[in-house]
Amino acid sequence: MGTALIYLLVVVAVAALVFAVAATVFGRGEQLAPLPPGATPTRLPVDAVTGRDVRELCFQQALRGYRMDEVDWALGRLADELDRVVAERDELQARITALRAPASRARTGEPEDRA
Repeated sequence: MGTALIYLLVVVAVAALVFAVAATVFGRGEQLAPLPPGATPTRLPVDAVTGRDVRELCFQQALRGYRMDEVDWALGRLADELDRVVAERDELQARITALRAPASRARTGEPEDRA
């Protein structure tokens, strides 16, 4: 009986030590306060949204939410399309600027660069 009691005390002491170390290392398990109703951690910039902004979106997890892999796939497609459209827009703006340059030079009387 005495030996069983010693083993039990050793097991309890080891368990208490493991618990104390784990509580010290990992904290007490506090959780963040819940967000107020209608609030979301999802953030997008106010001005121009880039593909990177879409790729970095994070949505709150819900018990009966969407499948994460499908949301990630859709956001990836949207980000790629957004990057393509922005690149195309920039290219078209550069072409417009290049086409307007000779016309503005002709109005001001500057000679054209002939290379």
